[in-house]
Amino acid sequence: MIRLFRVFIPTSVLALLLSEVVLIYFSLIFASLLVNDLDPEFFLMEQDGLFRITIVVISILIGLYFQDLYNNLRVRSRMLLVQQFSMAIGIAFLFQALLTYVNPTYLLARWLMIYGSVLMMVLLPVWRLAFLRLVFSALGHVSVLFVGTSSILSEIGERVSLRPELGLQILGYVDDGSGDALAKHIPRLGSIDELRAVTARTKPDRIIVGMSQRREVMPIYELLDIRLSGVHVEEASLLYETTFGRVSTRDLRPSQLVFSSELGPAPRSVAVQGFYSWVLALIGLTVLSPVMLVVALLVRLTSPGPIFHRQTRVGLKDVPFTVFKFRSMRADAEARTGAVWASRNDPRITSIGKYLRLFRLDELPQFFNVLRGDMSFVGPRPERPEFVQALTEKIPFYRQRHFVKPGITGWAQINHKYGDTVEDTITKLEYDLYYIKHLSPSLDLYIIVNSLKTVILGRGAQ
Repeated sequence: MIRLFRVFIPTSVLALLLSEVVLIYFSLIFASLLVNDLDPEFFLMEQDGLFRITIVVISILIGLYFQDLYNNLRVRSRMLLVQQFSMAIGIAFLFQALLTYVNPTYLLARWLMIYGSVLMMVLLPVWRLAFLRLVFSALGHVSVLFVGTSSILSEIGERVSLRPELGLQILGYVDDGSGDALAKHIPRLGSIDELRAVTARTKPDRIIVGMSQRREVMPIYELLDIRLSGVHVEEASLLYETTFGRVSTRDLRPSQLVFSSELGPAPRSVAVQGFYSWVLALIGLTVLSPVMLVVALLVRLTSPGPIFHRQTRVGLKDVPFTVFKFRSMRADAEARTGAVWASRNDPRITSIGKYLRLFRLDELPQFFNVLRGDMSFVGPRPERPEFVQALTEKIPFYRQRHFVKPGITGWAQINHKYGDTVEDTITKLEYDLYYIKHLSPSLDLYIIVNSLKTVILGRGAQ
């Protein structure tokens, strides 16, 4: 795993990305040799052929990104894989069409694009399938031995089985005597008393400790000897954070946060975040003001009531503030029920409101909240005081999400669907804790870019 933008990315994903970039360049350069009578060096360098090809490569990579082809490398259907590559190449053709209006000198020749695209449609799917079968085995896996039977070990096991790109091979687990068992596909290799023998027999690269009961059961000296012998030993919570991108709250102890060397937010990062959040909000208001005007007119014309919806939310250090949104529900939506979460196909949502929510247009007035200093561009989503009080009583560590400013978008929003249950709230809290722990401009940039994809594709709205 490699850490980029404060996010853990499997090495295999980066290897696949780089190899496919090479294949795309190869396809287009080879096509240029077929259709051009010019000297290849003259075309690539003197006629900016390499630059024009790079524009196509970038547009195809954008298409692959929007098809989620690097989020999960499991191929569910070969036909679907071909369709996804076709869509990505189609986006490249749309970019080329756009260039005819922007700067035609950067266009690639028609037949060069056609020949190159045909070659890519053959090479890319074949290479993707070959990579999954052959390259994974060539890269090898990190062998892992579980110690204990905690629930998060079971979740990690399921995650690894669904995400081969993580590069982990689970050898099995050592039973801690709690009476629990892990998933059926994870074999039991022995009891806790046999840890030394199991380790010597299986020779794991890493040992992951996740015990249901620690007192008087944790084989601390055996683990110390194993660690000194060269085998990496870590708590299950750390591997959970790496593989899921969130902090598990079930086995989380306050001391893990207190003594964490990475726990944010660092004052410098917060100060920098405040500056670029203000700049981005100002740019957003300037660029999107025509869109906001159209939305305001649509809200006014399609349902009676005010254009803006003002609602009290809990902000930094539990200080309440008023959040602004375009109204997407009836004006009397909570007259009888009081404060309730929105649900799927909520009857209170207006005819235009469902589209505002789908493309997050109802959130645009929150740029004003950022300019006022109530919110940041990125951060945990602010919640209503009525819900905060109830959730703080039910969910450990919920109050800690208020030690950073709330945001228009956040790590939880790009990783988890909209939810209206306590379980969904716990999952989103785990993402929020990860964000607070790793808050940085680079992580914010990653979230903003992925939020654009979420908005364009209309994902997760309710």
